[in-house]
Formats: sequence, C-alpha cells, structure tokens
Amino acid sequence: MITWLLLVSLFCKSTQDGNRQNNGNEISTTAGVYPRNRVFKVGSRVTFRCVLSAGQIFDKMYLTGYNDPDMKTEMISNQTYALTVHLNKPSNSTCTDVKCHIQHVDTTKYGTCAHIGYPPGDVDLKCETRDLESVECRWTARDTHLARKLTTYQLVGRSCVDGSKGRCSQKVQVDVGERNWTLTVQNELGKVELSDRADLTKRVHMFAPEGVTASTVNARSVSLKWVWTVQQYNNINITCQINVSHDGTNTMSKYFGVGLNFAVLTDLIPNWLYNVTVRCGTTQNFWNWGDWSTSVNFHTRGDVPDALDVWMQRKDGQIIITWKMLLANQSHGDITDYVVTWANTTETEQQNRRKVAHNKHHLSLSLDTTKEYTVTVTASNKIGRSSPSTMIVPRFSPDTSRVKTSLITGSSGGFSLSWSASPVASCGYIVDWCPTSGHCSVEWLKVPPNETNASVFSKNLKDGVRYSLSIYACTQGAPVLLERREGYVRQERMQNRLFDPLEWKQQESNVEVSWIPIPQTSRTAFIQGYILYWSDNNDNNNNGNVSTDLGNPEATSLTARNLKISSYTFTVKAQTAVGECGDTSLILTLDSLTDDLIKTLLISLVTVFSLLSLITVICYRHWACIKQTVYPPVPKPLLTEWLTSPGEHSCHPLPVDQCYYSEADIMDIPELHCKSGAPVNGYVSHKNIPFVFAQTPNGYYNQPLKKFTPEPLILPTTTIPSQSSSFRCVFPNLSYSLIMQTLDQQSKSAPDPLEGTDIERNWNGYQPQSHTIFSLNQTNEDSESPMSCVSTYILFPQSPST
Repeated sequence: MITWLLLVSLFCKSTQDGNRQNNGNEISTTAGVYPRNRVFKVGSRVTFRCVLSAGQIFDKMYLTGYNDPDMKTEMISNQTYALTVHLNKPSNSTCTDVKCHIQHVDTTKYGTCAHIGYPPGDVDLKCETRDLESVECRWTARDTHLARKLTTYQLVGRSCVDGSKGRCSQKVQVDVGERNWTLTVQNELGKVELSDRADLTKRVHMFAPEGVTASTVNARSVSLKWVWTVQQYNNINITCQINVSHDGTNTMSKYFGVGLNFAVLTDLIPNWLYNVTVRCGTTQNFWNWGDWSTSVNFHTRGDVPDALDVWMQRKDGQIIITWKMLLANQSHGDITDYVVTWANTTETEQQNRRKVAHNKHHLSLSLDTTKEYTVTVTASNKIGRSSPSTMIVPRFSPDTSRVKTSLITGSSGGFSLSWSASPVASCGYIVDWCPTSGHCSVEWLKVPPNETNASVFSKNLKDGVRYSLSIYACTQGAPVLLERREGYVRQERMQNRLFDPLEWKQQESNVEVSWIPIPQTSRTAFIQGYILYWSDNNDNNNNGNVSTDLGNPEATSLTARNLKISSYTFTVKAQTAVGECGDTSLILTLDSLTDDLIKTLLISLVTVFSLLSLITVICYRHWACIKQTVYPPVPKPLLTEWLTSPGEHSCHPLPVDQCYYSEADIMDIPELHCKSGAPVNGYVSHKNIPFVFAQTPNGYYNQPLKKFTPEPLILPTTTIPSQSSSFRCVFPNLSYSLIMQTLDQQSKSAPDPLEGTDIERNWNGYQPQSHTIFSLNQTNEDSESPMSCVSTYILFPQSPST
C-alpha cells in the first residue's frame, strides 16, 4: 500500500514538473520511454521515465552524447525507472536518443528522440531586388539545432523555403517608394520578427553579365562584349568593373553607360595571356556590385621588343657592354639576336657593328681608353627590331681611382644606399654592384632624378661575400662616378685555420708570429684587427695576449715579449663585428740563448769552411789562368846591338856564348868592360854619375854590389820566372872593366837614368817596376869618367872587332 502511494506521488510530481517546463510529460502504463519526441531548450532539466513490461528486468538508461556524471537513474517501482538529466548541449543532428536497456536482451528495447535546441535568434534583415520584379531579403540566421520543420520562416506573410539559410525571395510589384519588409521566425521554443524599410528601385543588385567574349584582339588592346538576361538592365545607367589578371597581377578598370554591354581594354602587353571577368552595378543610387561573370582568356598579338636596359663594365683593359635580358612581357616574342654598334663620338659616321646571339647578354670591346664612344644595342624578334638603347662610354681617367670608398653593412638581405644630390644628374642615377674579388657579372638599377636613395636587392646577393657598389650620375653625355661603397649583406664568421701556415721567429725572449695576408675571397666579414694568444703548456698561469690596433686589417705579424724558456701554444684570431674567428694555432718550444749562440757559431764556422773550400777548389782548377794573370812570365831577351857608336872608349855588344831554357834555372849577368870617355849611343858619360839598372818585374831585382878593385866585375845572378820555363844566359867577360861605386858614392851622386835610348827600345816595351843603382868605372887611365845605362835587362853582345 505504501509502495503504491509513493509511485502515484512520484508520477504526479513528474507530471507537474514536466508541465511547468513545457516538456509535455505524459502518464502512461504502456511499456516505453516517456516523454516521446518532444522539443527541449538547451539548459533545461528533464526527467525521462522507462516503463517495463511484466517480467522484464531493468539494466540501464542513458542519453547519447552525455557522460554518466550528468545523469542520475532512480527506481520508482519494479516496472518503472526515472532518469533525470541536465540538457547542457544541443542535438548534433535531428535529435538526441534516450535509450532504456533491458537485461538478457541484446538490443535496446525501448527509446525516444529528444529535440534539444534554441529559440529563434535571427538578425540584420536586408531586402533588395535583382531583376526589378521581385524582392530578395537576406539576414543572419541563428542555428536552432532543431529539425527544419520545427522552425518556420515567413516574409510579408508568405512562407520561405530557404529560410534556414538566411535568405528568402518573393515575387512582388517593385514600385518607387519605401515600404516595410517583415520576416517572422518561429519554433516551439520562441518567436522573432525582423523588419526592413526600403525602396527597391534604389536597391538593385545586378546579376552577372552573360556571354563575355573578346571580339577583337590586337597587340596592345582588346574589345570585350556581353549580354544581359534581365531586359530591364538595358534601360538603366550601368557602371561595370573589369578585372584584368595576368601572371599573378590584377588590375581594375571601370566603364560607364546606359545598358552597357561592351568595353575596350588598352595598354596591354603584346604576346601575352590575359584573364578577364566583369561585374556591374547601377550608377545612380549605387547599392552593391553585382556578381562576377565567368572568366574569359585571350592572348594578345606579338610586337617588336621593348628597348633594352644597357650598362657597361670596365675590366682587364676592356669595356664590357651588358644589357638585361628581356622578360617575357618585354620581349613580345622570342628574341632572335642582338645588334651592337659603336663609334668614336667624334667620328659617328664610322660605325662598327656586331651581331650577338640571342642567349648572350654582353659584348667585350677593345676600345681606345683615351676616347669616348657611343654604343647602341637593339633586340630583334620575328616581328621586328626594338628601338635603340644608347649610352656613352667615358674615357678612362685616373681620377676615378681617387673616388672615396666607404664601408657599409647590409640589412634584410640587401643594401640601403643614400647619397648627396649631384647637379650633373640630369637623367637620374645608376647604382651598380658586383663581388669585390673574382669574376662577376655586374648588376645595376636606375634611379629617377628626384631620388637620392635606393634599396639594392637581388637573388644573387649572398651572405659572407664582399660587394663593391658604385653610384653614377646619369648625364646627357657619359655617366659620372660619384661614390663607391663596399660591404656585406650579412657578415659571417670566418672558418678556423684562416691563417695557415703560421710562421714564427724567436729573438732572444720574444717570439714574432707572422702570416701571409688574408685574401679577400677568404674574408666573410670586415677584419678590424688581429689578436695573438699564448699559453704555457707547462704553466697554466703563464698566459697572455697581444693585439693590433683596431682598424688595421692589413697587419701580418704580432710579437709576444718577455717569454721564459718553455713550450707554448700560440693562437691567432681575427677581430670582426661577429666576434673573434679564424682560429689558427701553433705549438713550439723556445730555445735558450746559449743554444742560439752555439748555433750561430756553428753556422758561421760552417759558412767560412765552405767558402774556403770553394775558393781552394776554384783556385786549383784555374791555377794556370791565375798564374798567367797575377804572375806573368818574363819574355825572352832580345839580343841587339845597342852600342852602335864605335870608338876608343865605346862599349860593344858581347856575344852570347851559351843560352838555354830550363825550369827554375838562373841567368848569369854578363861582364862589362867600358873605357872612359867613350860615348854610348850618342850619350857621353859623366864623372861620378852612377850606372842605373832597371829592376826586373814583380820583385826580381839586381842587388847592390860591393866595392871591388879595378878588375873585371861579374854581376850577381838573378832568377827570372816564365810561364812555361826559365832561361839562363851566360856572357863572357868583355874587354871592359865594370867598376861599382861604393855605397857612399851612390848616396852622394844623383841618378840620371837613360830614357828613350836604344837599350830601352830593344826590350819590346817591358817596363821596369823599380830601379837599382850601380856605379860602373872604367879600368883604363880615364877611370874618373863613369858611364850610366838604364835597361830592364842589359845584354852586352861581344863585338866582332874585339
């Protein structure tokens, strides 16, 4: 009894809650899930009941898409169970299933469909006309997540089929004047009304033109035409917009006219593919652009190429005329060749002409650098030849080398340049650039006259490469160089072992580390200076460094001073804006000063010994030549009659008894006997005048004779060298007695040598080196009159009369 009362009270409470929430819960004893196929608002709390048939055992009850924490199931009786759930999300499709499972049954026995959604919330109603015969309204529709039939849309009292899509169209009489256009949206959860007041004659949204075609196609123009499917469009003033697209570029053009149905496009690119679409709108009371037409493609006809962009490059004594390759929108067809002509500016009639293949874009000319030349370049295709591009090549001037060069750093993958305006730049400026070292093809851009800055960008610019940039003034004559810049787009760290090979030299306790200049191709950043680090391999506290002055990138050595004798590791680095880089190391052990002294002494001794050995070998191999040059032989004596004046007191030549050649023999000096008063070759001897003998060459001389009695005198022997052999001559004593003066007499009497006598002439020019003074005294009664003679060697042949 108590159980029955409790069940009745629960059913009543559930029914009351359902009625309060407009859920439509119904009381039924038929097996199933209740309420059935009802609409619920998102956020409401609902209880679903599962009624079982007799004998069935309850298993579980749930809503698809909900988790267990959101649901709570209670048993009301053995055949009735209740599921209370908070509906916090709308249905994903048409509805949300509520299922009740029974034990020992594989499939769900009972279930129902719950529609969980929102009341209408549509806004922003706008109405217009497209064909001037109907009204078309659009708004922002709210998705109620309910089935389409559960929400209704009405425009001016008539149903809208596509209301759920936010649009509705109705046939109406389009008159001049404003009126209200009302939209009603309703479902079981709510209702909304939207209104828009408008004059449809001022809200014409045109349809797209039909049948757009290119009727006439020329090289640089084309005629388009189209038709209107709405006849009323032919009577209104229309503005059409044409979108012309080519190679990723879009341009818009506007055209006006009543019932406009054609347009002419100009300034097109010859031999080029275009795509065109058209849309239109009313000129008066413009409301909105109409729909775009379908696109139309057409290809313009070809034409002669555009004028070339020409520049020059001076390299290795030649002028390289170069031009930019024409793009497809500039060549207007395939280029067949180029023609370059040039002439001296003072002799324009005598032009030189050369044809260049279509795949080349430069020509090297060997021109006189002291003259200016006018150069023109043209391009050809199958249609014809382009207009000539002319430039004047300036004469070479050493002043260009004195143009100041400044350093710059690039940014964002390029260079930003600015310069002072030049009064000579009548046609603008030219900026060119090229890698500073190595082979390169110059690139350039042209700047208008009223601009003094430029941004240099190119796909060929690379990080870590040094570029030279030049700024020229464009004039009516030759271009004028204004400024030069050098820099990197982006500086990069230089690789290690940049300074290989390192060289070193020890000077006492100092070590100088040097390297060859770093080539420009190896520099990937501006070098500001160099730094030398050293560390003692045996003492970690004995470290140090020395650096060059900043701004001295051309240094090639650094010196570590006051080092102790040990093993060191030296490292040279380059200082750049991106840090120290190019690390190159050298390990060496310093020599002591004693070792250096011994080494120097040994080197000196070896050098001296080598020189002496070399001199000895040379002297040995060339001794004969040296002996001939330094110690020449004495020529063979020539025996002639040198005493030619006969007389009582004259000296006669003495005969040679014996003369033979023998190596290192001695020649005996002959005996002389002179009578006093006898003249010798026209010269008269004087009393107390000594007789003078010339000394033999190179140290051979006659020694002074002692004082003898008046008897025949025998001269001492003298050794005479020769090249191959010596000779010895023996002369007999003559009939004259040779008396020598004492040394005291020689010192008191002045020598009076015989110069220019026959004796001197008979010795074939052999000149004596020194003189030895002798005194010759006669043996007869006139012994007081001495005779004086001068000769290199005196030979006295025996007179045949004696």
